[in-house]
Amino acid sequence: MTVDEALQALLKSYKRYYNITTVDVAEPFAAEAVFHTHDEQYFLTKRATLSEADAHEYVFFATADSIGAAQVQELDDRAWNEGLSRVAPHSNHRSTDIVLIILAKHITQDAADYIKKAKRYKSYRFTLQGWSHYSLVALETSTGQFICNRRGKSLKKLFRNIMR
Repeated sequence: MTVDEALQALLKSYKRYYNITTVDVAEPFAAEAVFHTHDEQYFLTKRATLSEADAHEYVFFATADSIGAAQVQELDDRAWNEGLSRVAPHSNHRSTDIVLIILAKHITQDAADYIKKAKRYKSYRFTLQGWSHYSLVALETSTGQFICNRRGKSLKKLFRNIMR
């Protein structure tokens, strides 16, 4: 499977619930997927609102022929900072998750080690106005190897389905 084929398969799987953008995305990303949700709980009528919660997720897709630790670190910083720039904490903000998906034909061992150790988290007003988690996932298309940080393990099933 080529990098472009893997990207198209991933975008197709995200298309159902996310807004996909492949034009005018933040540099150096190839595509972006955005998900927003608003949840309300009320008592008898909608005027008697008990709680509200907003959750957001920004997924950035990066492609490369071969990638090393320095390039992964740059993509990592760019995705985290771009995602944080879109956060608007307020009393009903629950979470804004940021995901970076890297698709490459070859991933060096130092890049794989960096990906496995990547960890980022931010809370807003001691979590009273929500938090942000970060997932970093990479797929080496030549071998089908899936590499991720701790938070990215939940995406393993998605990648398994794509590599079929």
